Amino acid sequence: MLKKIKCFLLDMDGTFYLGDNLLPGALEFIDLLKKRNKEFLFLTNNSSKRSDQYVKKLSKYGLVVDPDKILTSGEATVSFIKRKFPEKKIFLVGTDALKQEFIDGSINLVDKEPDIVVLGFDTSLTYKKLTDICNFIRNGSLYIATHPDINCPTENGFIPDIGSFMALIESSTGRKPDTIVGKPYDHMVDAVLAKTGYTKSEIAMIGDRLYTDIAMGRAGITTILVLSGETKYDDLEKSIIKPDIITDDLMGVVRIMEKK
Repeated sequence: MLKKIKCFLLDMDGTFYLGDNLLPGALEFIDLLKKRNKEFLFLTNNSSKRSDQYVKKLSKYGLVVDPDKILTSGEATVSFIKRKFPEKKIFLVGTDALKQEFIDGSINLVDKEPDIVVLGFDTSLTYKKLTDICNFIRNGSLYIATHPDINCPTENGFIPDIGSFMALIESSTGRKPDTIVGKPYDHMVDAVLAKTGYTKSEIAMIGDRLYTDIAMGRAGITTILVLSGETKYDDLEKSIIKPDIITDDLMGVVRIMEKK
């Protein structure tokens, strides 16, 4: 199944590392891809950081990559807005890093009377931001979320991610996002195809979440589930979303690819 794959998409949190700890097989997998002339792209739904911040983090593990080897849901959201709503006024709930991503993309950010509100993974979230975004949504602003992840895995357990924020906003306003950009939605798939130049049949997604990473399989992409992050065997048995391959971690993927 993997012989036809020319480009591997790699989730980061829970797949390549957990918090500040590199996960088993991470660097070995990259070395194997380089030896076999296979491409890779780090694909993360975490919109709280920019690609250059991920480059710096990966360098601490001894892996030197260019920023174009990383695609975040924040970057994909900026591309989506520039393509679909280039002249609209945007109210953003996000970190300073995500805000800078929008500024660099020449997005028109405002604090009042927005046409669109964008909800990102905001680790600097305040009650005022929640109040403002709920009021704008009630008043009819278009509502976009960068990704759907409910929790973000860390070395100390899980922390609330944007999916938890969406549940709070829906409880207050009665509205779900009009558009979600990140994995597994078509906007992220389109961004991957545009960035890599490969077809869906030439790509494999490796990740630890069923409802984001492995759900990319619905688009015709080969999926590999690693059990080093959020998903455990019990979750897999209960889910209608099934991966093509299951392994404990990236070292397991290395072993599969090295089998003769």
